[in-house]
Amino acid sequence: MRLGRIPWINCYPVYAAADRGIVPMPARMVSGTAAELNDLLAAGALDVSVVSAVEYARNAAAYHLLPDLAISCDGPVHSVALFCRRPPDELDGATVLRTASSRTSVLLLELLCRHLWKVSPRYATARAEAADLDSLAALPHDAVLVIGDAALLLSARHAYPYMVDLGRVWKDWTGLPFVFAVWAARREAATAQVRAVHRALLDSRAWGRGHLDELARDAARARGLPEAVCRAYLGDLDYALSYRHLAGLTDFFRRLAQDGLVPDGSLSFISAA
Repeated sequence: MRLGRIPWINCYPVYAAADRGIVPMPARMVSGTAAELNDLLAAGALDVSVVSAVEYARNAAAYHLLPDLAISCDGPVHSVALFCRRPPDELDGATVLRTASSRTSVLLLELLCRHLWKVSPRYATARAEAADLDSLAALPHDAVLVIGDAALLLSARHAYPYMVDLGRVWKDWTGLPFVFAVWAARREAATAQVRAVHRALLDSRAWGRGHLDELARDAARARGLPEAVCRAYLGDLDYALSYRHLAGLTDFFRRLAQDGLVPDGSLSFISAA
């Protein structure tokens, strides 16, 4: 079995026990950005992977959803942020760079700009991984959407007067949690092996959620961030996929479908879950 993983802090609680050999993982792990893993799973180069919620919805017929496992938030997410030189409701006609590493976050930003802030920016795609932040600053822009560890690092630089946490804004707007990513398996993958990987992921998550202080120390050392920042980040993330999370996803995809950003059939993902 080939299992996709994002090598960012947000996945530490799910994979840490497997990395330490505390929970045996019956799969070979492959690392990549969210967008890379989306494409690898779609191409059949992975059997199971964490993928963006949008990717799962668009390809639900090809995948099985792994229950009770997601990357979500019910308020601030910290690592999905729009960094602005002026308030977001003043970005009409402005140049907004969007990370090439995420699809769900990009569509969430489009919804917020159109319906909450009532602005129509000019969008451009840019690499915005941690290693790209210095070159990113040289690109002309009024705002930039950054996700993952890069967002935490950019926030620590205080380079922009405004940082808009998209998880917090979604919760304030809808009152619901937001699910950024889920775990999915290709339908042709061996059922018994997928179940074994799923059990191992849940066991690893249980260990990780019980050792957030240790994981925050590891993350701080690995990324050069304050330990308190990493601990607050991990503490605010939610790795469940409950009915309430599905309600948030239903609302998200309903809004996307109304705007023609995803096909109406994407809502079938809810029944699949």
